[in-house]
Amino acid sequence: MTLFEATVIAIVEGITEFLPISSTGHMIITEALLGMNIDEFTKAFTVNIQFGAILSVVVLYWRRFLQSWSFYQKLFVAFLPAAIIGFLAGDFIDTLLENVLVVAITMFLGGIILLFVDKWFNKGTDDQEISYPAALKIGLWQCIAMIPGISRSAATIIGGMQQKLNRTNAAEFSFFLAVPTMAAASGYKLLKLILDPQGVSILKENLTTLLIGNIIAFIVAMIAIKTFITFLQKHGFKVFGWYRIVVGIILITLLLLGVDLKVV
Repeated sequence: MTLFEATVIAIVEGITEFLPISSTGHMIITEALLGMNIDEFTKAFTVNIQFGAILSVVVLYWRRFLQSWSFYQKLFVAFLPAAIIGFLAGDFIDTLLENVLVVAITMFLGGIILLFVDKWFNKGTDDQEISYPAALKIGLWQCIAMIPGISRSAATIIGGMQQKLNRTNAAEFSFFLAVPTMAAASGYKLLKLILDPQGVSILKENLTTLLIGNIIAFIVAMIAIKTFITFLQKHGFKVFGWYRIVVGIILITLLLLGVDLKVV
């Protein structure tokens, strides 16, 4: 992975991680368009730059992370389903991460759903308190996003709105839930590298690239979060729905025309 490729991937991660358009899907698309060679470090990089993205949430919402103990208990309840399924089906999920067709289809279908989300679920109130059962249900929604292209952000925000949260509260809980979820995924990937003698060597050789990627993802994600909340309050999800549909159609068309978009 070159420094240019790392910078582009980090920018894509920072912009898309908290938007309902799938960061994983966009990184897979970006890797395919750049013709990148997907080696062990590249796989680890696309996961571990999430550290930078989740740090942006902690910095922007640090006061919220100093709330009562129940705040963390609810995050843990919401985090559990993805942790269990991710542990049991990790290898299968990894195979999907290299499939552009899966991303194309889920981008398109997810876009159609986003066109109607505001009509279906936008009945929340500003003072809605998240209960433990609601946290668990949002956590189950998050599991859907293990399929590349679905979008963890979209799944959890829709899950929150389905539990009668308004757009802003649902989006913010999605951000908070990203912290343990992404930290666990990033930490697990990093641990696997550290425990592998060859992985340690790869990590040492590319440590500077990884640090730069995290710094870029952190800065870009902070800007994206603040912009997204403002946009969401005013306009809802339709724009993101149409964007996903257009991207999905373009990818499917390219694949049908025989364009090689595989990541190798």
